[in-house]
This record gives sequence, structure tokens and C-alpha cells, in this order.
Amino acid sequence: MKLDSSVAAIVTGGASGLGRATVKALRDLGVKVAIFDFNADTGEAAAKELGALFCQVNVMDDASVDAGFEKARAAHGQERILVNCAGGGRGGKTVGKNKETGEVVPFKVSDFSYVLELNTVGTFRCIVKSAAGMIANLEPDETGDRGAIVNTGSVAAEEGQIGQVAYSAAKAAIKGMTLVIARDLSGDGIRINTILPGIMDTPMLGGLKTRAPQVYAGLAASVTFPKRLGHAEEYADLAVTMLRNGYLNGETVRLDGAIRMAPR
Repeated sequence: MKLDSSVAAIVTGGASGLGRATVKALRDLGVKVAIFDFNADTGEAAAKELGALFCQVNVMDDASVDAGFEKARAAHGQERILVNCAGGGRGGKTVGKNKETGEVVPFKVSDFSYVLELNTVGTFRCIVKSAAGMIANLEPDETGDRGAIVNTGSVAAEEGQIGQVAYSAAKAAIKGMTLVIARDLSGDGIRINTILPGIMDTPMLGGLKTRAPQVYAGLAASVTFPKRLGHAEEYADLAVTMLRNGYLNGETVRLDGAIRMAPR
């Protein structure tokens, strides 16, 4: 796919971290980008700085997602690109114990459902709505692509650590549906791939540099090579490659410095 000002894109979770870096990379190429994010303050600020359109969207809500697509398409036209970066987690062992009282503490099924709804269902919801629009409103470009989608999983999909049961399940589901969706959409010229990031230097972890420098250094040392956290720009670079390369389809690609996560 050729990436230039003739192409529109939507990036969920685009106000910070991996999503923001992807918005910048696409804008640097001239692509018209709409940021879907729940946080209005950071979303508006990122959109203003990067020359993007902000749409306040909760990916867990159909009406909110529909309104976001409507706003983005009114401003930029039908998107050919969707990058799904929205997500998050709630930690806890399947069954833990209170360290002070010894009380048995089962992981809340409501928290498990929330993490799957946010990550897996939220990603799928946006895929369905975007792909439907691509099929209805676009013809394949000169490369044969009608559209391209990039999802964000995690190395936790393959090596979830203690306390990551919900997050690992959610990201494993994103990995698992990638090839199936690629097959489902193949007849309409829409590609889809998933990135499995390792330990990335995003706002979620970046604060450790000052709050807990020893913890941050330990995380960096756990990476095989290079011994550092990944950069959001490296995620964005891989996302752009997945969008550009018309023969890359149905793949999940680790971006992790060859790390293999230990149990804890």
C-alpha cells in the first residue's frame, strides 16, 4: 500500500505510547489520521501537535465507536488503514492469597471479562466496523490493497507471567483471530497482521525510570539484545512496514529484543 495524503487512517489508543508514535509516523508520510482515544485531554493535545483529528471513543461501546467512525469519515473519507493500539490490563493470580491474612482471593470474573472486552472485543469491534466500510466504499488501490489492519498483541500472548491471566488470554485471542480474519477478508483485498510487543518504554513503564530506577534497569537487563526497553517508534516503524508490504498478511510478529518472559 502506498502511504500518502490520498490515504486515511484510524489509530485506536492513538493519544499516547505506541498509538501516538504510529500516528506521528503516518502523519510524517502525509496520511490523514484520526485518533480514537478515551482520554479527551491527551487526545486533543496529540491531535493538535501531530495534525490529526481527535475522536473521543470508548472501544468497549458500539455507539461510541460508530460515532468515531462517522466523524473520522466525514473529515477524511473512508479509511484504508486501521491500527488497533487501545488496550490495558488488570493484574492478579487465578487464585491468590492475601499476604497479611492468608485469605484466599480468587481473581474476579468481572475483571477477567473487562480485560477481554477492552482488548479482544474492542479490537474486533473496530476491525468489523472498519472492514465493512472498506468493502462498501473502496476499490483496491494500484497495489491490490483495499485496506490494511494492524493489531497490537503482546508477548504475554505466548509467555504470560504470574498475575497476567486476563491480559494473556486477551492478547492470545488477538493473536488467534489474526489468521482467521485474514482468510475471511482475503476475497475483499484486506490484509491484517498483529504485532506482539515485548517490554516497551511507553508512559505505562517509562515512569519507572524515576520512581523505581532499579526495577527499570532490571527490566532492561532481562532483554536478550539490545538490553533496553523497546521504543514506541520501533513499534510504529513495524506497523508502517506491515501496511506498506502487500505480501505480509495473517502474521503475528514479535517485537521484543528476543526476550522470553520468565514466570515472574
